[in-house]
Amino acid sequence: MNIVVLSGGLSSERDVSFKSGTMVAKALRNRGHKALVLDVFMGFKDKECDIDDIFENSEEYSVKIENIPTDAPDLKAIKASRADKSESFFGPNVIRICQKADIVFMSLHGGDGESGKVQAALDLFGIKYTGNDYLSSAIAMDKQMTKEFFIRAGVPTPAGVSLKKSKRKGFTFDKYPCIVKPNCGGSSIGVTIVESKEELDAALDAAFEWEDEVVIEQFIKGREFSDGVIEGKALPIIEIAPKQGFYDYKNKYAAGSAVETCPAQISRKATEKMQKYAVAAFKALGLTTYARMDFMMDEKENIYCLEANTLPGMTPTSLLPQEAAVIGMNFEDLCEHLIKVSLKKY
Repeated sequence: MNIVVLSGGLSSERDVSFKSGTMVAKALRNRGHKALVLDVFMGFKDKECDIDDIFENSEEYSVKIENIPTDAPDLKAIKASRADKSESFFGPNVIRICQKADIVFMSLHGGDGESGKVQAALDLFGIKYTGNDYLSSAIAMDKQMTKEFFIRAGVPTPAGVSLKKSKRKGFTFDKYPCIVKPNCGGSSIGVTIVESKEELDAALDAAFEWEDEVVIEQFIKGREFSDGVIEGKALPIIEIAPKQGFYDYKNKYAAGSAVETCPAQISRKATEKMQKYAVAAFKALGLTTYARMDFMMDEKENIYCLEANTLPGMTPTSLLPQEAAVIGMNFEDLCEHLIKVSLKKY
């Protein structure tokens, strides 16, 4: 198959997306596919003749990223560096190249790539892609809306409120400790644990740097877990234990900064309950292909679903691939399986 692995974009997870895309493309090439890693924002600016046979030279023309930087990307600088200075999210020739592919493997994380906007655009152009449809993606990307869907489905989730930047003046909050996070962000960028009222303003400043709406929610002290769901079936649960602090951007992507255990060493009762909630959350959001649910569990084994990731990280050491490996599905198998599952939409 000719496959575009769509990566990059203008989200805070741009660099993470390239790492996922690079590893996915390598796995697909090992299975005989022609996989091109394409930056959705920068596009492909070479000559017309190169586009016509681009999949024959897919490895040569692919974006190449070695490692994920320890700091989040400077999106203003990246936007300013695009040669055509266009305001279009899609870079030069992106749609045309995607139309030549048998399927687009969605390796975008966060921002417009995970919010349903790119999915809707690809639908309009008749382009097949991996992952969920535009509507369920949009719902899952909005953390406060996701909470409402969880509550209606009986999935426990931390209590929280949303706050728009325009309504910040005069806002008060009195339940501490709490978590402040961008409403549609990912990779824990802009996330702060707030212990007191005096720390709230700085936390809001950090979150509002990334978007104009934030969520302030109950802080759950305990252990952190994640559980992938593919076609409505839960994978083994993984536990994430940062060696220092919480599971922030640096702890997510700096080698050796967290201990990840799969299957998680928790009671059978807790395992079954968490997997049940993962599937219920998946269905409540209208997801049909694959996603990963994040959880916290306190010392009394009360379980809280934090959010859903509709395009989870895809490197061999990412959480979803680790979970799949426990049931005998290696990384190459998983990449091909996600394509097979996604094609059922069509």
